[in-house]
Formats: sequence, structure tokens, C-alpha cells
Amino acid sequence: MTVYLVGAGPGDPGLLTVRGAELLAQADVVVHDRLSAAELLDLAPDHAERIDVGKAPKAHRMTQDQITALLVERGLAGQTVVRLKGGDPFVFARGSEEAAALAAAGVPFEVVPGITSALAVPAYAGIPVTQRFSSTSFTVVTGHEDPSSGDGTVDWDAVARVGGTIVILMGVGRWPQIAARLIAAGRSPDAPAAAVRWGTRPDQHTTRATLATLGDHDLAAPSVIVVGGVAAEELDWFTTRPLFGRSVVVTRARAQASALSSALRTLGAEVVEAPAIEITDPDDGGAALRAAVADLASYDWLVVTSPNGVARTFEHIPDARALARTQVAAVGSGTAAALARHRITADLVPASFVGDALLDAFPAPPEAGGRVLLARAAVARDVLPDGLRAAGWGVDVVDAYRTRPVPVTGAQAEAVAAADAVTFASSSSVANLVDAVGRDGIPAVIASIGPVTSDAVRDHGLAVTAEADPHTIDGLVAAVLAALA
Repeated sequence: MTVYLVGAGPGDPGLLTVRGAELLAQADVVVHDRLSAAELLDLAPDHAERIDVGKAPKAHRMTQDQITALLVERGLAGQTVVRLKGGDPFVFARGSEEAAALAAAGVPFEVVPGITSALAVPAYAGIPVTQRFSSTSFTVVTGHEDPSSGDGTVDWDAVARVGGTIVILMGVGRWPQIAARLIAAGRSPDAPAAAVRWGTRPDQHTTRATLATLGDHDLAAPSVIVVGGVAAEELDWFTTRPLFGRSVVVTRARAQASALSSALRTLGAEVVEAPAIEITDPDDGGAALRAAVADLASYDWLVVTSPNGVARTFEHIPDARALARTQVAAVGSGTAAALARHRITADLVPASFVGDALLDAFPAPPEAGGRVLLARAAVARDVLPDGLRAAGWGVDVVDAYRTRPVPVTGAQAEAVAAADAVTFASSSSVANLVDAVGRDGIPAVIASIGPVTSDAVRDHGLAVTAEADPHTIDGLVAAVLAALA
């Protein structure tokens, strides 16, 4: 039984530490803040309980005492508990109070530092907190003190006199008083000041003004406020990315969404993950596939049409030497890359990444006849097997996997409808998402991975804005970029 106090960083899921990711993968329970990136919860096992204890101004799901009691209770119950806290657990995050309570109760705990918003948020806004030639120190101070401390415990006069950069966390609510104290203590009212709201997230917004005038703007929590000469710097890199401010829906199965989601986030997009499908075993549990693979030497060709087909097929091929007498054909570079991860080089990959193109490139069978094993999704077009049979091949089609619809929550449906674009990487994802949210709930910009998926979009009465070329994840990202840029 251990409770891990894990710093989640200020918002960008990529700022989670490696240790934090390792612990989330082992968690029985995740107790998380409002500021934690929702994507981080996906790192926990499916069976892990997720408890939202996030606090908003004047709206707490749980009091701090209730949160602490929950951690102690679950720790004593022998569960592996990850307390996922925004920023760093020991930087104005009450992590020390939680650690003290756990120690008093005899519950083992570990503190996993996180990247504090005091440093990350200014950096994402292009504001360096120090500069060699102008600001050689910085002070981090809370603007939200213990209410029982009366006038507060922060010596704002000393903070003003120390010089350098001042970084104020949780200070929006008391900003007029804080600014007045700093000016009264000698800070110039004309000193540059900036408030960065939702820093490191796709909806980051920076307000730049002076110490005297920042309060004239519409500030809102959560914001990091920076005061000092560095606040005038605009070394922007985050908000200048081509998809910043745009939201894109990813409908791939959750286990496969990471590459597409990561690429879109790198371009600045907010990713709405609404997996419309999940990959499951075929109805026979894979019995037909196991039997066919056991007799693999009797086939002239193994044909796989997707990375999922490769993954499922190679679960039953313990040794690549089983393919010594069998050639392998792959539809698409992604499928060929999946084969390569098993140290198999595809003998045939058609120039166009669709099954129809494979027919054009496929060799004629030998005079004595030949056999093809086609491992594919349980529900798929019959163009490929019918075409191979027409060419004289004997074809055995086995179900390697099945795609099933995933329920879409009300919150997901709202996020999908509000998004700027949606990506589809399969026909089944089109059908399932349209069934879940209706045609009116699909964003106007639709990017498809290839012609078969595009046909499915049109079959549902929708228009394809952009089609990937080549028909790969990289091509799909490029199509989104072209459509939204």
C-alpha cells in the first residue's frame, strides 16, 4: 500500500515525468485535480477508479480534509493510489499537508515532483523568468493565502524590494490589492506585467500590460502573473504553431490514437479524443486464425490489410521462420511498418494503399494453383478476396479482429460538435460516430485517411473536406493542416 503524490504539471500532458507515467500505469485509484490534463487519466489501467476532487473558485467537490481522509482510507485499504496534482505537489499545492497526514496514519507515500506552473507557464508564453543582463533572480509567491492569516503572511514590501522577476500564482482574485502593495513598496507602476491564463494548454491566453494597468483587463483564474522587465518579452513559440486555437476530433480506437493525437498536438491543436470504435477479438475468439496460422506453410501468400491484422496474426506466429515458404503482402505503408516491427519485410506493397490496388499488383497463381491466406477485420469489403479468386487463387479469409462501436458520452458529443474538424481513419469509425452524434453533430471540416473511408463519409450524406495523400497517419495530419490552415 503506497500513496504517490504525483505532480501532473500545469496542463500540457507532455510535461508529465516518466516516473509519474510509470505510477499511473500501476494505479488502482487516481485522485485527480481540476487542472490535471484529462489525457493523463488514460494512462491508468481501465480498471482503475478515477476520483475527481478538483477545486474551482468557490466550488469544491471535496474539502481538503475530505481529500486527505480519502487518501488515508484508500492507502490503509492496501490500494496503489496516485494523487495527481496540478503543477508540483510541494509548490503551493498542499502536498505537504497530505504527506503529513499520510505519515501520521502510517501510510507509506512517495512524492514525485512535477513541473511547476511558475516556470512552465511563462516559458510557454515566451517570457523568460530570468535574463543574464537584466533579471538575475525571480521570486515565486502565492496570491491566495490561508484565509485564517488575516492580512496575510506575504511581506509584499520585501517582495517588491528584492528586485528581479516576481511570479505570482493564484493571484487573480486579490490582484488589485497585490498591485497596490507592490507599487506602494517602490515597484514602478510602469513595470511590465503579464497574466497567462490556462498556460501550456491549447486555450492559453496572455494579457500584457503594466503593473498599474493589468487590473484594468478581464483577468480570470487560473492565471500565472509575471511582473518585471521580462514580462515585456514576446519570445512566442507556443501560440504561433499552425493549429493553435483549433480543435480536432480523433476517432481512432483509444489504443491506436496516440500517434495521431500526438502529431496534432505538436502542431498546436486541441485534441478531442472520441474513440468511435474499439478493437476486439472476432466472434470465434480467434480460433479460425489460429488454425490457419498453424498451417501457414501450405499458403503461397499471407495478405494483411491493416496494422490491427498484423498484430492479431503475429500473436500466433512465435517464430518468423514459419513464413519461410510464404510471401507476405501488405495494404499500406502503415501495415508494412507493422510487419517490420516483427522483422518481416513485405514482399508486396501496392503503390496505392487500398485493396483494389493490391489486385492490380498481385502476381498470377502458379499453373498448379496457389493459396492465399487473407487475415482481416470481421466486417470488410469483399473486393479483395473476390478479385483474387477471379484471378485463379484459392483464398481463405479469416477474421483477425472485430471493430465494435464505443458509446459516446454527452460531454464527448458536445466537444465533437464544437470542434473545428474531425478525422476518420476507417469506415467503421464514420458509421459509429454518425450513429452516436448524428450528422448535425459532425464538424464541418472532415479529413479522411483514404478513398474507402471517404466513400463511407459520403454514404452518410456528409462531404469530405480533405483526403490524406498518402493514405497514412502522416498524410491525415497533413490533410487536417491543409484544411484548417
